[in-house]
Amino acid sequence: MRITEIFRAAFEAIAKNKARSLLTMLGLVIGVAAVIVMISISAGTEATIEEEITRLGTNLIYITRSFNMGGISGMRDLFSGGLVYDDALAIKEKISGVSGVVVEQSTNQTVKSEEVVVENVNVMGTTPSFPSVRDMDVEKGRYFTDQDVDLEEKVAVLGSSLAKSLFGDEDPIGRTIIVDKTRLSIIGVMAEKGMVGGVDYDSRLFTPITVVWHQFSNYQFARLMGDQVDMIFVEIADPDNMDKIITQISLLLAKRHEVTLDDPDFKITTQQDIIGTQEATTEAFRTLLGWVAGVSLVVGGIGIMNIMLVSVTERTREIGIRQSVGATPSDIRWQFLAESILLSVTGGLLGILVGIGSSALFQRFADMRTVIVPGSILLSFVAATAVGIFFGFYPANKAARLDPIDALRHE
Repeated sequence: MRITEIFRAAFEAIAKNKARSLLTMLGLVIGVAAVIVMISISAGTEATIEEEITRLGTNLIYITRSFNMGGISGMRDLFSGGLVYDDALAIKEKISGVSGVVVEQSTNQTVKSEEVVVENVNVMGTTPSFPSVRDMDVEKGRYFTDQDVDLEEKVAVLGSSLAKSLFGDEDPIGRTIIVDKTRLSIIGVMAEKGMVGGVDYDSRLFTPITVVWHQFSNYQFARLMGDQVDMIFVEIADPDNMDKIITQISLLLAKRHEVTLDDPDFKITTQQDIIGTQEATTEAFRTLLGWVAGVSLVVGGIGIMNIMLVSVTERTREIGIRQSVGATPSDIRWQFLAESILLSVTGGLLGILVGIGSSALFQRFADMRTVIVPGSILLSFVAATAVGIFFGFYPANKAARLDPIDALRHE
């Protein structure tokens, strides 16, 4: 038989039992759709994380305090001053290729305007280069200057949503707020930034780091421990020098803190490290879902095999008649194998449509970003076709090996 005749006969056989054929394909449809949806969700998640990390600034190095648990290192870190402001100044002065350094020291306080009280506001003490290094803009007014920091000027720049909460539609520039027991003059409002890495920058209050140290921290303790900072951000001018500068910073901080590089009391992380960690997590999630989708495809293939076995049994007499008029075992094998291939290919195509549609629905109604990956469509379709051929071969081979006499006698 010619290949076109084989597939025409297979199509007619499938069309005679539309409902059963659709149910047979259901497993493959679900499996293919699951592959496309789970890859689109993981790709969307990766893209979102990468964009959010990039929105924090570009070519950044994050330096934080390392805290070991137990042992000599743990005792050392417990009484260590951690990162201090002078560390940031030393990096800025001694490391070439650094285009910006900014520090952060945060505390949560109650903020009051004339009529509104907002509790648990994150008050971030920082330095003038914060907007440029962290890729944020000032929408109204101005940011504080080096002079404001040096003179411990009691000024504040509000995040956009905090400004809205405290003053509504009124212009807050020049107004006064009370943070804890300290009165701060508002000199600026930041442009809307939104959630970045799970942090709402619009609800924060920014003030000179000296104000945080001396107004909102335990001053005596702070003096004893030095001018501590939670984190130092270093912006690199040329990303190709990232590794070289990390090494230089590590050596500088190790010398300043009198520790070794094998057991430092600080931790240096890059944006690529964070993205890599997130990608590893997403990859594990994708692998798990991949196994689930793979099981669905196998179940779909087993469904095809069962239905094809039933079909062979039901059409045994038809097979005998075809053998009696000259059909070879190869013709019979190809006839049933073609039905299996058509079922798997059709199921794969339907699964692609369902997968793309489901991804769109996830993005619209589940507030979950999805990105359709073309490779996932090809992968799932090829897998579905392979499953159909694999599980369809046994019934087709069983039909081809039927004895013509026994087949004709079958009722």
